[in-house]
Amino acid sequence: MGGRYWTGLRGRIVLALAGLLALLALAVPAGAAAPPDSPAIHTHCTAYSSLDEPIAAIAADPARWRCGEPEYTLRPERALLRFAIDRSKPVPNFIVTRRSSISGLHLLAIDADGTMRRRDYMPDMLQPAQVGGFFKAPLPEVRPETQSMIVAFDQPSHIMTVQQAHLAPDDPGDNPSGRKLLMLLAALCGMLAMPLIYNCAFYRVLREPFVLWHSALTASLMATIVFNSGLSIYLADLKVETIGQMTGLAFGASVATGGMFLHGFIEPGKLHPFIRRALPLSAIWSVLISTLHAYFPFVLRPIQTDAYYAAYLPVLALFLWAVGDALARGSRSAKFQLVGWTPLLMVGAIRQISQLTPLMMPTDAMMLFYAGTVLEVLATTWGVADRFMTIKNQRDHARSEARVLERLSERDGLTGLLNRRTIEERFTELRTEGYNALAVIDLDDFKSVNDTFGHAVGDDVLRAVAEALQPNEDTLAVRMGGEEFLLLMRGDEAWERAERRRLAIPRLAAEHTRIDRLVTASMGLVEMPREAVRSADFATLYRRADQLLYEAKETGRNRTVAERMKLFRPRKKERRQAA
Repeated sequence: MGGRYWTGLRGRIVLALAGLLALLALAVPAGAAAPPDSPAIHTHCTAYSSLDEPIAAIAADPARWRCGEPEYTLRPERALLRFAIDRSKPVPNFIVTRRSSISGLHLLAIDADGTMRRRDYMPDMLQPAQVGGFFKAPLPEVRPETQSMIVAFDQPSHIMTVQQAHLAPDDPGDNPSGRKLLMLLAALCGMLAMPLIYNCAFYRVLREPFVLWHSALTASLMATIVFNSGLSIYLADLKVETIGQMTGLAFGASVATGGMFLHGFIEPGKLHPFIRRALPLSAIWSVLISTLHAYFPFVLRPIQTDAYYAAYLPVLALFLWAVGDALARGSRSAKFQLVGWTPLLMVGAIRQISQLTPLMMPTDAMMLFYAGTVLEVLATTWGVADRFMTIKNQRDHARSEARVLERLSERDGLTGLLNRRTIEERFTELRTEGYNALAVIDLDDFKSVNDTFGHAVGDDVLRAVAEALQPNEDTLAVRMGGEEFLLLMRGDEAWERAERRRLAIPRLAAEHTRIDRLVTASMGLVEMPREAVRSADFATLYRRADQLLYEAKETGRNRTVAERMKLFRPRKKERRQAA
């Protein structure tokens, strides 16, 4: 995960952003309002009634209808629309409108002589349209003498179902423009799959929860697009009611995972503790209200949609507060979050304002949502990669510092040799690695050096001893304290190698200090056969080597007394002495 990886990722994101601009250029016209010469019939009159009133009676009563400026409301149980059949347009075959929960749909074709043909649909009989979150239902036969079509919605749960209803000759997605939009949305979902792949690589290196939440956010946004756009009908044979429920759940999940991602994504100390604690609660709240709205659409039907949007106002406010607070505290991650969330926060604001403001027609701003989804995922993926590199660098630095501190704690500050605590802690491990010889070295009459020449010269002598001991891959040198040192060795000729080091001490001490006194050392060495070394412990070997050192001191100093043990607690042993 080095610089080349980061550069490659940045290049891919730039290309993806360029693709987003192309998507906007192509998709916005496809999602715009129908032009004046559209084959769909939009102009209608409105009427409202209870469920027990005959639809035919309402159709025949001119006083019940309001035309010119239709009035839309959810308060009555039934909403009725009357479309005049426009002979200048193709013959309509479907009623098409925005998908939402209804308890029934009734269609009446009325001819000039008053003849009526009727079709009734239960919710599970409705068909999803191929694009745009709409559903459709076939009309009764439209004959040359047919003058009008009555469409009655029983208990509509969203005002846009009534507002956006129109008659169409075919499925709104069954045309070149609709198919092009679906292809672009499918490509968009493919783009969203890329961050999931990157997150797998990120999480393998850094087990950070926000990477998982970003994956969940990406997946839920992808699901929202699939279920809301019409792509879902190409993947599975789902009922309109099921698609509507899945759309609501996916949206709630995207808000919830977005909050949890923000909770973990903003750096420690860069977000007010109250906000950080509130984000998981907002996630639970989002899942709860989306689930209730999806599965219980008729509980508070006249006001439920308004209540649903109003319930998200605290969540929207919390997200805005969180990003603003993090930016004010100098969060780098919040900058990526701001770029990514701006379009989606705009979508949320547009939906809230249009739904909750009187006299405004609700809008879902889907094209902005689609574009904002891409920008959100790409920007936050960039942010995840940036945060990934930051955390990785911090961890690498911390590990490097820990290793340095560990090495410092293992070393004697004056000589740079290992210290006694380190060798005692690691002795079992070193024993299994084949270290089978232990030598204790002590300078002869070192106190007189300090007393005569001072402690500074004494320190120079100790540094000279460290140089003489020459640690390498088969020899570890330890300062046990004061003027006492230890050698731990493995391999052949341990006695000879240790003796060469002891004999180098006078020469190097003279070179380092230039004093007119010969500095010598005595040594006691214990060597064990390899088959016995595994049962040895440090304290026993050290005690025996120290005893041999004492013998060397007693027999004249400046010499080595060595012993090759037969067993760990030997009765027979071979002794050598060198002066």
